[in-house]
Order: sequence, then structure tokens, then C-alpha cells
Amino acid sequence: MSIPPPSGHQPAQDPPEPRGQYPAPRPQGTYPPAPFPYGGQPGFAPYGLYGPYGPRPPAAVNGVAIAALVFGVLCFLPAVGLVLGLVALRQIGRRGERGRGMAVAGSALSSLGLALWVVSLATGFAADVWEDVKEGTRGNGILALREGDCFDSPGGLEGWATDADRVPCAREHDGEVFAVVRVPDGSYPGDAGLTDTADERCYGLRDTYVMDRWALPATVDVYYLVPSRESWDFGDREITCVLGNQDAQATLTGSLRRDATTLDAHQVAYLKASRVLDDALDEVPDAEFVEDDLPGHKQWAAQMTAALAEQTRMLRAHEWPADAERPVRELAAELDEAEGEWAKAAVAVDADTYYEHYDRGWDLVDPDGSVTARKALGLATSPPEYDEETERDPDGGGMQV
Repeated sequence: MSIPPPSGHQPAQDPPEPRGQYPAPRPQGTYPPAPFPYGGQPGFAPYGLYGPYGPRPPAAVNGVAIAALVFGVLCFLPAVGLVLGLVALRQIGRRGERGRGMAVAGSALSSLGLALWVVSLATGFAADVWEDVKEGTRGNGILALREGDCFDSPGGLEGWATDADRVPCAREHDGEVFAVVRVPDGSYPGDAGLTDTADERCYGLRDTYVMDRWALPATVDVYYLVPSRESWDFGDREITCVLGNQDAQATLTGSLRRDATTLDAHQVAYLKASRVLDDALDEVPDAEFVEDDLPGHKQWAAQMTAALAEQTRMLRAHEWPADAERPVRELAAELDEAEGEWAKAAVAVDADTYYEHYDRGWDLVDPDGSVTARKALGLATSPPEYDEETERDPDGGGMQV
């Protein structure tokens, strides 16, 4: 018979294991499941690789941080790199993604690049860089074009131009440069501002390059290459004035240059005298009918009177070749008579009186009256023809670099 244990007596237990020692070995198969199957111990799992449920994949790298670092290293559009870096830091903190170091580095590099851009613009360093770029493209390209150059452009003479190949003017070509205009420094004027400047300056310089208007075909018009916003930021301040076919996809053949570099002294003297009257003819009043603006037409008649007086003075002051002396003298006599009629028109008391002298004066300055003198001097003898239906669209003659 067995004796029951005393009331409240607990079964005997194994003595406590010494602190700091591992439990005694147990029979095979009695170990509890190991929570760290790769040999780790509680509290010692490698950071980011293990969790309470075993191994897990590393956190994804934030894509915006990568982009911020790229922009920062390449140092273009630094403001964009700075913004991307700040956005990446915020996303990383919220999503627990990796890439904080890249975001910080991209922001720092972009901030440095932005500061350098500000300093370079303030000190003119960017303009110096632009000059170096132009010097490196003197062989071919838009930046290499200078007065007198003929060139081909892959896209014709409209839209954006990024390339131009200089070719001999005797060959077919898209355009011929007749002037290069320097625009003052300052903030970017915008497309409209540059177009207005190009219209004013290029058309004014055309007659300097082509002194003989009669030698300019009616199918030729003025185009221009203007800086883009991007090239302006690098210091581009040049407008390139170009002669091209009114059909932007058609070509020209032969140089249109008619100035002191291609003409003799007698031809230049005659064209300078003719230019005085041409300039006055360009000032015709906006009002088509004299009745609508008699004072304006009388003022124009006074300008014509002064121009005719100056033209005849210049023609008589020059010593012409023997075969041209008589035709020029006869022309000057006709211009004297025309001057008298325009002078009377300038003081007319009514529209009818104005028309009477205007009609006579206009007949005396008819271009056909100068054909004989022009032929003797070896100049073009066909008066220019203007086709109003094919005039250039004022918004269509510009190209951007």
C-alpha cells in the first residue's frame, strides 16, 4: 500500500539551471521549433533581414531618389533635382523605402549646381561658355553662319533649326545670310518680342546687302533665325537674317548679294542715289485716298520733293563713264521736272489740285525712265514685280535655334 503525499505537497521538480548556462540536453525530438532557423538568437537578427516570422526580402529602393541623384550628378536642371530629392525624402519616411542617402546626395548636388548657375549668370560666365560653344562650331551649323553664307537646312526655312550645312552659293541652297543682328542682354524677350525685332531690323538691312532692288526676284522673301529660350539662357543673343524662297521648301541658286563687294564704284553711286527716292516712296500714307487724309498726302509729297532734289544732286555730282553719262544726265532732267510737280502737290489746297500734280509727278518717276541709264551701267533692267497674293505671312518667317 502506498502512502499518499501530504496535503499540499507538490511533486518534486528538477533543480534550477545555473544562470548563464544553456539548458541540459533533452532527448532527440523534444526541442521546440526554432524561431531563427538560420542560427540567429533572440535579439540578434541582422537588421532588415529577419523579423519575428523569419527571413524577409529587403525594402524597395525609392525611384524618385534615384532620379534626384542622377539630376544632381549630371548638374542639368538643378532645380528639378532639388525638388525630386525633397519629394524622395518624404516618400521614404512614409513608405519605409531605401534610398535616403541618394536623395540627400541628389538634393545637395542640385543645390550646389543651382548656386553655380546663379553665379555664372550674374558674372557673365555663361556668356563666355556660349562663345566657346560657337567657336567650336565654326565649321558648320547654325551658330557658324555669317553674312554672305549660303546653307542648307534639313527642315527647310520654317520651324525649329538645329543644323545647317554651308554650301557654295552657286549651288542650290535653302537660304543666304545677309545680316546678323545682336540683341541686347536682359531677360528672354519671348517669341513675339524677338519676331518684332527681327522684322524691324532684318527688313531694314536687306537693302544694304541687296542695294539693287531690281535684282531681287519677286519669289524671294526674308526669314530669320532667332534664339530659343534654352539657347538664350546660354548667352545666345544673335538674330540671323536670311533670304529664301517664299516657298519655304523650295531652293535658290546663285548669290543675291549686290553691294560694294560685288559692284563697281559707278554702280554703287547710282544705287545710293536711287535709294534716296526709294526710301521716300516707302513712306506712302496709309490712307489710300487723298480725300481721307489730304494733310498726310501733302506731307508725303514734300518728302518726295526733297528726295528728288537730293537724288538729282547725287547723280550730277558723280563722274560717270562715257557711255553712261548721257543717259544719267537725261534721267536727272526728268527727275527735276518731277520735283516741280511734287512740290506743287505738297501745297495743294484741295484733293483735285493734289491729284493733278501728283499724276504728273508719278509719271515722271516711272521706273521705265531709268532703264537706259541702268543698262549703260550694267545693272538689272527689269523693274521689280510685287505679287500681293504671295506676300509672306508675318508670323511665318521665323525659325528658332
